[in-house]
Amino acid sequence: MTMKSNFIKKSPVALAVLCFLIEEPMHAYRMQQLIKERGKEEVINVRHRTSIYQTIDRLHRDKAIAIQGKKKNEGKPDLIIYEITDLGRDAVYSWMREMISTPAQEFLEFPAAVSFLALLTPEDVAMLFKKRVHALENMLTRLENELQTVASMGLPRLFSLETEYQRTVLAAELEWIHSIIADIQNEKLKWSMEELREIAQHIDNRSD
Repeated sequence: MTMKSNFIKKSPVALAVLCFLIEEPMHAYRMQQLIKERGKEEVINVRHRTSIYQTIDRLHRDKAIAIQGKKKNEGKPDLIIYEITDLGRDAVYSWMREMISTPAQEFLEFPAAVSFLALLTPEDVAMLFKKRVHALENMLTRLENELQTVASMGLPRLFSLETEYQRTVLAAELEWIHSIIADIQNEKLKWSMEELREIAQHIDNRSD
């Protein structure tokens, strides 16, 4: 990776934009279509429509992509066609190698909340975890259906690897949550604020 490409901000959305442009020059609306058609919204956060356009503007400013031309769009502003530059190509391959080989510390909502479970009662946690199980099972069913669809189309397994990964992660999370619910119900895992305060006070006394 060249020194200049080090200054290009890495993100999943930026990776998608550059990868699409490696395929061929295209406009932002086409990128949005491809993200939806290929199910990339499952692994790339594009909930806000402006995120694609903001990322494109930044990549253009950083000279990772360039404007190739414009395409007429009846009754609307012309569509700007972008192409990847050598700098952008250099960046995307470097990002791919790093993202795949080096685990990144991602600060997700669920483990953050789990780290403060002591504020809730075991009964509340069990109830909330059961709700999460229901949601995760629905997600798992949807992923299974997607994998079956890909298989029925005769597409290579390569096209379903990200879905396989998501299914594996979800299955592992479900197994863990079920074990926590069972331990709470069997009272192998229990706590109270009074007990936790005593533990905290004991730790404070030891540190004095």
